[in-house]
Amino acid sequence: MQLNPPRLMAALAACLLLTAPGAALAYTGPGLGLGAVGVAFGIVGSILLGIFSVLWYPFKRLIRRIRGKGAR
Repeated sequence: MQLNPPRLMAALAACLLLTAPGAALAYTGPGLGLGAVGVAFGIVGSILLGIFSVLWYPFKRLIRRIRGKGAR
């Protein structure tokens, strides 16, 4: 059996339909929703804080060197 383009597309569509999840029909209350938003803000904030902390040290040394207090 050779898979020509229409049969291949039909086979792919069947695989996608079989692997697609059905509707959960579950209630997400306000506590869970606000908790998920809080977790998302926490993850984004920790990533931004990590990037800032890595970039801040060289700028701090540059500012000290410009002001003449010596680099430590």
